Amino acid sequence: MDKLYLKDVEIFANHGVFNEEKSLGQKFILSLELDVDLSLASKSGDLTKSVHYGELCHNIEKEFQKESYDLIETAAEKIAEYVLYNYDLVKNIKVLLKKPWAPIGRHLDTAAVEINRGWHKAYIALGSNIGEKEENINIAIEKIKSNKEIKRIKESTIIETEPWGYENQDSFKNAVIEVNTILNPRELMALLLDIEKDMKRERIFRWGPRVIDLDIIFYDDLVTSDDFVTIPHPRMEEREFVLAPLNEIAPNMIHPLNKKRVFRMLEEIKK
Repeated sequence: MDKLYLKDVEIFANHGVFNEEKSLGQKFILSLELDVDLSLASKSGDLTKSVHYGELCHNIEKEFQKESYDLIETAAEKIAEYVLYNYDLVKNIKVLLKKPWAPIGRHLDTAAVEINRGWHKAYIALGSNIGEKEENINIAIEKIKSNKEIKRIKESTIIETEPWGYENQDSFKNAVIEVNTILNPRELMALLLDIEKDMKRERIFRWGPRVIDLDIIFYDDLVTSDDFVTIPHPRMEEREFVLAPLNEIAPNMIHPLNKKRVFRMLEEIKK
């Protein structure tokens, strides 16, 4: 990915824990590294195909000075969010924020934080077999869409499937959606669990009936063994109710562990 840089932009602002920092203010030095595809701009000479760094420089100064934060960590996070939300061409951003006048009673060149943020592609499976099943899935999708940390949702059709694991229950409605999100896997999973809770999901026994079930299937090509969220989702390659709707929107997605494409896994499970 191409890079666009803004280096050592000096901004006077009022961030800090101490009252004097908030009232008197001090100098901060901000640097940005943006991941942007510059190929169209470089070939066409069209500025709209790139990021106008002069405009960006003025905009981040206004954003940086808009509020006062105790921590430079928060100030850096707000700048990253501002750029990602307002500049669609930016896929990832690195923010380096220096505080050369940090009041620590010692000589130092600077105190600083560096953060990396960006848009990630995730696939979420949805299922319901209680009440108005299809409506439950659509409600969950709308709740996911309503978060500013998520954009560009692609949806599969909603299919009907037989129960898996515990068969003595009603049939399911299932779907898969593709999202772009700046949430990390744990944050995204926490969001999904909050939606399940809001929709009154009850976990009575494993694989039992549920008003809504939300699972992360893929997150980029990440592999985790986190107890809170395991990615790719365990046994997804055995479940047609996941693979069939996933195949509608991402047939060529490659499973990062078995290295098989979604359409191939679906073909194998149907044999």
